[in-house]
Amino acid sequence: MSKGGKIVLRVQSPDGTKRVDIPETSNLRELYELVHAAFSFSDYGFALFKERNCTKELVSSRSQSVKESGLNHGDMIYLKHIAGPSTSKEPERSSSVASIASTSSSSFSGAAGFSREPTPSTSYGANASAVLNGEDSVDIELYKQDGRIQRKRDEKLCRHNSNGCCVHCSPLEPWDETYLKEQKIKHFSFHSHLKKLTSGVDRGKFVALEDLNCKIKSGCRDHPPWPKGICSKCQPSAITLNRQAYRHIDNVMFENTGIVERFLNYWRTTGHQRIGMLFGTYEVHPDVPLGIRARVAAIYEPPQESTRDSILLLEDEHEAEVDEMARLLGLRRVGWIFTDLLAENAAAGTVKHVRGIKTHFLTAQECILAGHLQNKYPNRCKYANGGYFGSKFVTVCVTGDDKKQVHMEGYAVTAQCMALVRDNCLIPTKDAPELGYIRESSDKQYVPDVYYKEKDVYGNEVQRLGRPLPVEYLLVDVPASTPMVPLFTFHERKDVSQYFPVENRMIDGHIQDFAALSDYLAKSRSMDFLECMSDFHLLFYLYRMDMLPMKSQMGPLLEAVRTKDKAAANEWKNQEVWRTLEQLISASSHHDDSSMSNDVEFVSAGEAEQNWTCNHCTFINSRELPTCEICNLPR
Repeated sequence: MSKGGKIVLRVQSPDGTKRVDIPETSNLRELYELVHAAFSFSDYGFALFKERNCTKELVSSRSQSVKESGLNHGDMIYLKHIAGPSTSKEPERSSSVASIASTSSSSFSGAAGFSREPTPSTSYGANASAVLNGEDSVDIELYKQDGRIQRKRDEKLCRHNSNGCCVHCSPLEPWDETYLKEQKIKHFSFHSHLKKLTSGVDRGKFVALEDLNCKIKSGCRDHPPWPKGICSKCQPSAITLNRQAYRHIDNVMFENTGIVERFLNYWRTTGHQRIGMLFGTYEVHPDVPLGIRARVAAIYEPPQESTRDSILLLEDEHEAEVDEMARLLGLRRVGWIFTDLLAENAAAGTVKHVRGIKTHFLTAQECILAGHLQNKYPNRCKYANGGYFGSKFVTVCVTGDDKKQVHMEGYAVTAQCMALVRDNCLIPTKDAPELGYIRESSDKQYVPDVYYKEKDVYGNEVQRLGRPLPVEYLLVDVPASTPMVPLFTFHERKDVSQYFPVENRMIDGHIQDFAALSDYLAKSRSMDFLECMSDFHLLFYLYRMDMLPMKSQMGPLLEAVRTKDKAAANEWKNQEVWRTLEQLISASSHHDDSSMSNDVEFVSAGEAEQNWTCNHCTFINSRELPTCEICNLPR
């Protein structure tokens, strides 16, 4: 109830909700000024609306009063940015997400275990600029859909005519448990979860998604800072882990089997494990109500050192470049993939079955790395107080199944796990890969108690402290598959030898260099130029090539590959930069032929060996080298 002619309005925005006290007789211009001050905006690039879907705008006016506009005490009004998301909270969120890389534990081993060096905190920057502009297009599209599951008239149970409807044929809600069990869908979609929050009698209510907080609230003046003092106002609450019923991604679809086979060639060649980053797009999943599917078009392999049982991820100095090139191709990072394969019978092609319900699905180290990556690539959501909630970033493990065949398993960690990893509360155990461990509080960090529930030997549900913690409470399943009819963002290659080498593979026959480029182009002469260039790894090599910088001029070629425009690709082929590259390749191949004949003369005549100096970098090379050892340019 208003007092003294004043009313209280609630203002919902992407930055949270604020309360504004304003006299009933004040005009709408004064309302805008109070909202501007409450949110500490730097400008007036926003508009106020009476409805959640941004209709019935409250236009700033000196003549219309708050009372005349129909606003009453306790009403909710909605704020929408019209000049970009300029707030004080979003940059703060970006920096906090970025800092995860430096605060996360510095090494992981397991899995075939993982070891990871700390990722630079600036690595989130390229992703932040793309996300802060708004939600993903697939989310915007799903907001417009009702999501209800339509059913046909049941001939046995329905007693009405074809135009009627009853409980046996009325549409089902997208989170209907019976329907999901019939379709073997284990978790309902995130957008179904949002619909459920505003369903039934509560339809249209205010929804505020908040991340779990595991840190002490700063700024409390009632006592000295931790560890000298703590109170109920700043102390984070104890946490009880719940199995997450929804998931942000409902399926991971690799466009064709060749993408995974090309990734597995490294393991088949060396027997060592491998990590890759999945690049693709997000699209509406037709088989899950309001579902989202990650469609994978390519696998990028970052710098790493691996053995039969471990992987060490190294700092990727080209991380920003591969993200930039992928954006020009219409792609983005959608997840990561790793192998955990141990050969059992090479002749039969079988592998050991090491993961399952009796052992573990993901190790604690893998869950922590997955949580770190999901925090690095958060999901933009308009219902979240901080602007972000959860993540669409997925984890795919290639391992052996119960039939000892190679297969893929997809997962994502829960929002609770993301918070535990973000606040550095979860660590792995030494001897049990299926168990994590919640840190104990120290003088440097306060850690709240984390509990989970399980059934004891008598069938009673009991609460346990998460020391140790089964990681199954932190996981949701995400099916991984390939379509019946293969899809190709990049051109199909029928022969493996026609592929350009994959980056960062330091083994013979897989190294990306100028000689590999010359050999690839020589083998691809029978192809159309667009087909020849339609290879993610080839484009990335050209994009970051040092000997002939092409990055600034590759935009039209990447657009031609994205749109499959042969005319545009052929037009780019006639540019000076490509003709220069062809001349370098021609000169290199010509010198290879001449150097072979010179070698014959050298052996027969027994002449003294002579070194040669590169004209480009002045490095002195051995006589038998056709190209410079430093700059890789021809002699």
